[in-house]
Amino acid sequence: MPTRRAFLHVSATALATAARASAAEGKTPVALVGCGSMGTSHLKLLAARNDVEIKYVCDPDAKLLEAAAKIATDAGHGVTPVKDMRTILDDKGVVAVWHATPDHWHTPGAILTADAGKHVYVEKPCSHNVREGRLLVEAGLRNPVVIQVGMQARSTPTVQEAMKRLHDGAIGDILVAKAWNSQLRRNLGKVKASAPPEFLDYSMWQGPVPEAPYFANRIPGMWRFFFDYGAGDIGNDGIHNVDVAAWGLGLTALPNRATALGGKHFFDDDQQWPDTQYAVMEFDTPGGKTRQFIYEQRIWSPYVQEEYENGNAFYGTKGMLVIGHTVGWKLYGPKNALVEQMTGRVDLVGHHTNFLNAIRKGEKPNAPAPAGHVAAGMCHLANICTRTRKTITFDPVKEQIVGDAEAGAMVRRKYRDGHWAVPKGV
Repeated sequence: MPTRRAFLHVSATALATAARASAAEGKTPVALVGCGSMGTSHLKLLAARNDVEIKYVCDPDAKLLEAAAKIATDAGHGVTPVKDMRTILDDKGVVAVWHATPDHWHTPGAILTADAGKHVYVEKPCSHNVREGRLLVEAGLRNPVVIQVGMQARSTPTVQEAMKRLHDGAIGDILVAKAWNSQLRRNLGKVKASAPPEFLDYSMWQGPVPEAPYFANRIPGMWRFFFDYGAGDIGNDGIHNVDVAAWGLGLTALPNRATALGGKHFFDDDQQWPDTQYAVMEFDTPGGKTRQFIYEQRIWSPYVQEEYENGNAFYGTKGMLVIGHTVGWKLYGPKNALVEQMTGRVDLVGHHTNFLNAIRKGEKPNAPAPAGHVAAGMCHLANICTRTRKTITFDPVKEQIVGDAEAGAMVRRKYRDGHWAVPKGV
């Protein structure tokens, strides 16, 4: 079965281009926090560049940390492995920090980094909840730093071309955008709480969230399917397509209304977030026009939908554009006449280069914090509606759910009392 590792595919040509980029400007000192699968993907690409120097790798898992340090050292970087990111934040020589931690650390770590005066690359979703996303945006406003969210489609030429077609009116007035996440995940099983392994500093891994027992089917990687640590698959793979939908529709704020249904209709295991989900949102845009967004999720699906395992469809008054952001797109006119198509893989190297150029040359980051907040916030609101089985009215200015205390309380989360990483203002 095809996997999402295809998302991380980078051609030899792209690597060579990255290695040549900005060499004359010297090497930017950087650090990586989070050395799991996505962190390792970032690390390998950074280690291959000649315009950065990896000074630190950081992870509470000693095995992951050792492996990451070896990758950087073997590539000629003078790296120091640490398990506490505060060591990195205290080093004034570090210019930028990549955060590829579990979701519950994304906003806390990113805000600490921005407040330390360092540029931030933070993986998606950039927040664990709606309130955190707003706090991340505010951190970017009060600090003279670049914040780039790991929504790599925004630096992918194929997707950029598709968005240009949409924004130039190729399919007319776009009234509806759909995103889907259809793939076959694995059963996580059912396990009892146990002692964490000796190589893992579990308290450091949990960070600012409420303390809870260790479960072996949550670490590594599967934490994203549990309420305290992730946002489910909508916030994992789905958010890339949610973001493309928001980008295509030109959304700059969260919806006015949302509803969703779903749950665990397939997996009989410990995971908490839905394996099946259908969400609908409405956005009241300037000029009195309403735009609709639809999200479909089936992570038990052995087939792809509309040619793409994870994709989008934009429905306009003059045509339709269907896109798989890791594969390509097709633009159709009336009566489904194929007008144009384009193929191309996602460009993670390009996303790194855009971030570094934003730091060095003042270029705009392709996936800034406000865009990350809108995409993540849409995922969070879909999850709130799914959990409560309610239709909500949302105030996108105050970023509050109107007239529903139960749902309204879920735009925030609980944190561990007194922890050093709890974001201010939560």
